[in-house]
Amino acid sequence: MNNQDIIFGTRPVLEAIKSGKTIEKLFVQKNLSKEILNEIKNSLQKKNVNISFVPKEKLNRITKKNHQGIICYISPITYQPVNEIVQRCYESGKDPVILILDRITDTRNFGAITRVAEAAGVDAIIIPEKESALITSESVKSSAGALNYMPICKVKSLKNIAQELKDSGLKIISCTEKGEKDIYAIEYKGPVCIILGSEKDGISQNLLDISDVSVKIPMLGRIDSLNVSTSSAVILYELVRQNN
Repeated sequence: MNNQDIIFGTRPVLEAIKSGKTIEKLFVQKNLSKEILNEIKNSLQKKNVNISFVPKEKLNRITKKNHQGIICYISPITYQPVNEIVQRCYESGKDPVILILDRITDTRNFGAITRVAEAAGVDAIIIPEKESALITSESVKSSAGALNYMPICKVKSLKNIAQELKDSGLKIISCTEKGEKDIYAIEYKGPVCIILGSEKDGISQNLLDISDVSVKIPMLGRIDSLNVSTSSAVILYELVRQNN
């Protein structure tokens, strides 16, 4: 972790929040004084920041300096509203292509997927506020700089945003090893949203229920699945092939 991603100490963290910096994650020591905690909560009003209450030992592992019971990670990017991105696509005559990442927490996988998505012309990547990869300067490096160009949208509920996208005319396609159809058997033309899930848990059932179709990558050897970043390349470039 790069030191420039971390701010610690009560005053420095509060100033970072008040100055409008994008807070990626906020760790607060359990049993921190109510006065300080209330000041932090007040400063976070109308900001989508989750507070994680953790033991002092976890904070000590992040930094050995005097953190005063509070540490935050600063995001190197600014999150964008997905609805505005979709609207801009429609207004410009372009069919939006959106990628939803469900509980993908590995920074290297996230960086690799972002690199593929940017190269394939994806308009935005949506991630959940919880259970997603921490976006830091290291994430930018692992994406080969793609995070500088790819709009990232962070939302409270993937289920709700998927339904909104569906209502906006996007075809929702879940890519899972348990998919009902081969990825090469469906059409990816028009407005599309592709969902990828974590290698451990796959795609959440509530997202599968919203999906118009679930697809799988054919596996012809003895291995029954691919790394999620590799899977993203396979399905996104099938989309590219069909649309070019």
